[in-house]
Amino acid sequence: MSLPLPIEKLTAALCRLPGIGEKSARRIVFHLLGQPEAFSRDLSEAVRTLKERLHPCPECGNYTEDDPCPVCADPLRDRKVLCVVETAEDLMCLEQASVFSGLYHVLGGRVSPLDGEELDSRVLEAIRNRILGLGIREVIIATNPCVEGDLTYFAVLDALKSCGTRLSRLAYGLPVGGSIGYADRVTLHAALEARQKVADTEPREIQ
Repeated sequence: MSLPLPIEKLTAALCRLPGIGEKSARRIVFHLLGQPEAFSRDLSEAVRTLKERLHPCPECGNYTEDDPCPVCADPLRDRKVLCVVETAEDLMCLEQASVFSGLYHVLGGRVSPLDGEELDSRVLEAIRNRILGLGIREVIIATNPCVEGDLTYFAVLDALKSCGTRLSRLAYGLPVGGSIGYADRVTLHAALEARQKVADTEPREIQ
């Protein structure tokens, strides 16, 4: 039998979420149908305000309600060390683990030829300008230990070689093929502490 159109539409929408298949999506839909109407209203409002109230921080790209975000605005952060991450979720995982006290910069993407993904050149230019403007002494490239993470790492490395700062990368305390988002505090701390120097770059002037 065919399902009512509202069920099919919501099921299809939920299937677009990461890690949600058709069966899981349908199960969620029927769970929602069994909840009080107030629950559906609260859920709908939460999703709506998520997009309305949050925006990328103009300095680092983290999602925030304020400009700049709380991390960039914190005067106690080490403003000479910059950690470059792929997503705002990776930033949040590092923050919740309390293993890093410097500043961040979110790439907002990765290099994945199979998916047709490339890094925005404007993001890389923003990182270079931030390094020179703040006098950053070390940049930690914290991409995920997988093929796409490696390609992203090399793209960032190539873009920053002329910035005159120390470049390092998370050590392989993170499992190959894993994700920062699923790593525990001990693993993240070990990866940060065992990071490897990859290059000393030559300073250059911004044209």
